Amino acid sequence: MQTPNNVAIVGSGLVGSLLAMYLLKRGHKVDIYDRREDIRNIKFSGRSINLAVSERGWHALDAIGIGDEVRKIAIPLYRRAIHTLEQPMYFQPYGKEGEAIYSISRGALNKLMIDLAEEAGANFLFDQKVWDVDLPEATLYTGGSDKSDRKANKYDVVFGADGAFSRVRHKMQRRSLFNYSQEFLETGYKELTIPANEDGTHKLDKNSFHIWPRGRFMLIAMPNTDGSFTCTLFLPYHGEVSFDTLNTEESIKAFFETYFPTVIEVIPDLIKDFTEHPTSALLTIKCYPWTYWDKVALIGDAAHAIVPFYGQGMNAGFEDITVLNELMEAHSDNWEAVFKAYETSRKPNADAIAELSYRNFMEMSTKTADASFILRKKIEAKFYTEHPDKWVPLYSRVTFSRKPYAEALDQGDKQRLIMDEVMKMPNIEQLWDSEEVMNKIERLIAE
Repeated sequence: MQTPNNVAIVGSGLVGSLLAMYLLKRGHKVDIYDRREDIRNIKFSGRSINLAVSERGWHALDAIGIGDEVRKIAIPLYRRAIHTLEQPMYFQPYGKEGEAIYSISRGALNKLMIDLAEEAGANFLFDQKVWDVDLPEATLYTGGSDKSDRKANKYDVVFGADGAFSRVRHKMQRRSLFNYSQEFLETGYKELTIPANEDGTHKLDKNSFHIWPRGRFMLIAMPNTDGSFTCTLFLPYHGEVSFDTLNTEESIKAFFETYFPTVIEVIPDLIKDFTEHPTSALLTIKCYPWTYWDKVALIGDAAHAIVPFYGQGMNAGFEDITVLNELMEAHSDNWEAVFKAYETSRKPNADAIAELSYRNFMEMSTKTADASFILRKKIEAKFYTEHPDKWVPLYSRVTFSRKPYAEALDQGDKQRLIMDEVMKMPNIEQLWDSEEVMNKIERLIAE
């Protein structure tokens, strides 16, 4: 056990709530501040993308003893269901038999995590905006919407878990030698809903991640336990086919009739959802350092916000906590050593998953419907089945293992070059599962 400290966490989201449980188990006193009201008392906003919990996330949840509670509101997804305009829907398995990612409503999980953190002893302070942070003194100046109500709250340690637009990071940015970048995609997103059937069942296969790939844009759907699907339309802001041009009921209806005709049948409130739900932004944030001496640390999206196309944003944030917990075990009360090792370890992996997430947008929106890409994945899967010691597909390395993201990126790049050579083989469409192809992959690995 570490010496008990008074710890503040800014942000009551998924990462902040889970971090609180880990700190409480180590004997610390934890206050959690959030500028929002308690989300357990309000309807969740129409700007969420369902979460995909995978190995890294489950490890962090199981290690603190709440994995089984979370599984009660999760649905396993064993495959992608690809909906093209040219052919019937078909499936692409994610991994080996039984391997799955798990769909969970962001709002449902956040509410559960707050409940569990509160039960563990966390003190939540909602409607409390952080107006300023004194980094050397680990002091938060908080209050309501009126600055005159500001109050100084001194702590031993402060964690910024307050998301992509972190107030804690904003204060750190004002110091010298702090590197920061943010990059918005030219693509935004909008949430839609496929409601349940009258008997509460799902309108689509509930154990699949549904994708309608359309090149520069796409639609996805992930199931919820109430029989509904949370859908997300990813679309450029500007251009011939964009959010800019979908500005009337007629244009919205024509767009879906042209590109997503089967979706119209299962979203009865399509026009209402589209016009009432906000169009939200997607961005990548990188910064360094993540810590200030032994006083303040950034974690989760506050340190490394990424685009959602690998389903790893929450999983990466939870893995931050796993690593931090291991370092607290190793360095005990030496918080400066904990923080230095934490940011040194996690920064390369955060950068790697940011790159992988950006690349995966192209795979999901374009390549999942491409015959050459599908064949490529079949060859990889066969070789993986026959030689699991020599080849682990990139997706499996990221999603179904806890190997470092940086290692996954490096190995994925090497595998891509190998497969580029394999796909050049004459008559690869006929030879793809032959010994000749398998032997060529082995030779290329050995070179």
